[in-house]
Amino acid sequence: MSKVLFTPGPTNIPMEIREVLGQDLIHHRMADYHQLIKDVNEGLKRIFDTKNDVIILTSSGTGSMESTIVNLFSNGDEVLVINTGWFGQRFIEICTVYGLKVHELAYDWGKSYELNDVKEILEKYPEIKGVFVTYHETATGVVNNLKALGDLTKDTNRLLIADCISGMVVQEFHLDEWGVDCAVASSQKGFHLPPGLSFVALSDKAKLSLEYSNLPKYYFDYKKYLHYYEVKSEQPFTPAISIVVALKTALDGLLNQGLESVIANKVQVRKYAEEKLANLGLELFIKDESIRGNVLVPVLAPENINASKLTALIDERYNFTVAGGMGSYAGKMLRVGIIGEITKQEIDLLVQYIKEVLPECQK
Repeated sequence: MSKVLFTPGPTNIPMEIREVLGQDLIHHRMADYHQLIKDVNEGLKRIFDTKNDVIILTSSGTGSMESTIVNLFSNGDEVLVINTGWFGQRFIEICTVYGLKVHELAYDWGKSYELNDVKEILEKYPEIKGVFVTYHETATGVVNNLKALGDLTKDTNRLLIADCISGMVVQEFHLDEWGVDCAVASSQKGFHLPPGLSFVALSDKAKLSLEYSNLPKYYFDYKKYLHYYEVKSEQPFTPAISIVVALKTALDGLLNQGLESVIANKVQVRKYAEEKLANLGLELFIKDESIRGNVLVPVLAPENINASKLTALIDERYNFTVAGGMGSYAGKMLRVGIIGEITKQEIDLLVQYIKEVLPECQK
């Protein structure tokens, strides 16, 4: 029996994509691959809602996060990181490694940022060149308002960089309209592909910044990728060919269904899962419904329940894999991923399994 992944990525891979992944390889320097790159680039532009080409990196999402820093900034640059959880902290760590001066706005897990705080710090530190934010914070399920931040930065020299790794596809997103300058995503989340690819979309303002960055880069050099796209319709280094081929199938499916329909379906599934899990006695972690994302449903276990044991038992007995809490919420939280093709029937089964193992998970 295959595992059902109630995780915020990787997801279960749909059969039509698995079939494509099993096909013979094509070569990444030949005409058929060149056409493939043109096709997937057009599809990704529609996903990101941008007029500019989208870079495809062979890396995990964290690689794409690092790539934004080495391509857009220089040693000593001042940046603001809006930290609403685990992956906001990751931006801080990468910026620090590369010698950027980080101003941090940190918020309690389960909360979004306060716009007035952002305005105040940008006024106080006029040398800030970039604002980093996580669109959907995978550790907490919180969605941060990107459009409001874009309104602050779009008519300035500052760049808005958004980690959209888990939020892309299942959350509304408009790079050009919202004034986002750089957004990153990856294959194993809303695209329902294996891990291995990440995607980077740039505004015209961000592309100008590429000329001024002095941080070291080779594999992640955006200018190489953009040049190869323009001249050859390929990538500068050997890509994960099978996943790129499968990406075409994934994009066709998403765009044929329509992103509005995809998102509406996810909202329905999320609300259904919230209701069922709450009825079981699990506490919804995010109190403000307006900032709940469509990637996962985070719930707190009762104080007398070991959530880590609960997820382990469900995985071992029923092949249902549920993500646990991160950081200080390890052993206390379930992060019930719905970003995959999760059905209401599967949610009903999960709730049944949780109910069955709860008595064994008391501390």
